[in-house]
Amino acid sequence: MRVLQLGPYPPPHGGVQSNLVAIRQFLRARDISCAVINLTRFRRPDADGVYYPRSAIQVVALLFRLRYDIIHIHFGGNITSRLLALWFVCSLIPGKKTVLTFHSGGYPSSKEGQTARPGTLRGFIFRRLDRIISVNEEMVAMFHRFGVPSDRIRLIAPHAFVQPPPAQVRPDIADFLQLHSPVLATVGGLEPEYDIPFQVEVLGELLPRFPRLGLVIIGAGSLEREIRDLIGSKPYSSHLLLCGDVNHDETLRVIQDCSVLLRTTFYDGDSIAVREALHFGTPVIATDNGMRPPGVHLIAASDRDACRRIVEQILDGSTSASPLARDEMNDNNLLAVLQLYRELAPA
Repeated sequence: MRVLQLGPYPPPHGGVQSNLVAIRQFLRARDISCAVINLTRFRRPDADGVYYPRSAIQVVALLFRLRYDIIHIHFGGNITSRLLALWFVCSLIPGKKTVLTFHSGGYPSSKEGQTARPGTLRGFIFRRLDRIISVNEEMVAMFHRFGVPSDRIRLIAPHAFVQPPPAQVRPDIADFLQLHSPVLATVGGLEPEYDIPFQVEVLGELLPRFPRLGLVIIGAGSLEREIRDLIGSKPYSSHLLLCGDVNHDETLRVIQDCSVLLRTTFYDGDSIAVREALHFGTPVIATDNGMRPPGVHLIAASDRDACRRIVEQILDGSTSASPLARDEMNDNNLLAVLQLYRELAPA
């Protein structure tokens, strides 16, 4: 069996990237070939079975040139016409089986997700795929509304691949952590759905009680300039560190060492960062999106009072995290993916 994965390959690291890498490492440890075509703007030289095409034409050329039995597409975000065209091309390649993991757990409740119908172009293309992996029950129901048969849909949670973090982090982060205690952290993107201004305001409200409190913001995105300007406008700007992209292992160190991980969003899927934090026993406060794992402190979107209150309770020691059950951190979800592959390409 040979597998070709299409999707974002780190760096930078995120939930989709972590799941893709976990599957690749799991397969290669079992002597199963697994190449990757990176579908982001980040470019590196092709190496070790990871390819970095610079155009859609180069992507298609690789799809027809490389040897594989199964194409596994990883996608998170909004569906565009270019993506639909890519999935359609994948479904046309003779003798290849096509799998899609749709990581956008909040998509079914979005405006676009509410229009799921068999007669749509999305429904037509989804039904051409051999298997679709959903990350929650709501997505399973959505694909049914698109007309995808039940036997082609699998419910498999993404894998949180947690490795021991390094002893050190970047100098700017290390200096910040030395000057501030306790520390809140957020890992995501500088995009509207991650509501970073909300977290900045919550920090300001907490500082009178915790004068050495800091907030580490890890991630990059289209709002970097606005977030940087917002931080600069605050009298407590020295308590905020905008890090940009950070190596995954260093991010794990921050997640492990911080007092609370914040995942307060308007739109979110099954966050790998949340699962990583729970693995380390770090308390997590997250917006309730209907798919958070056990142990997360849930709040409504933009509920500053609830967020502030729970942070205070955690820092005062009156509440804590319930570490993620170990059976959610094992390889069962990766084994489920491998079993799906074997259904499509039996030895």
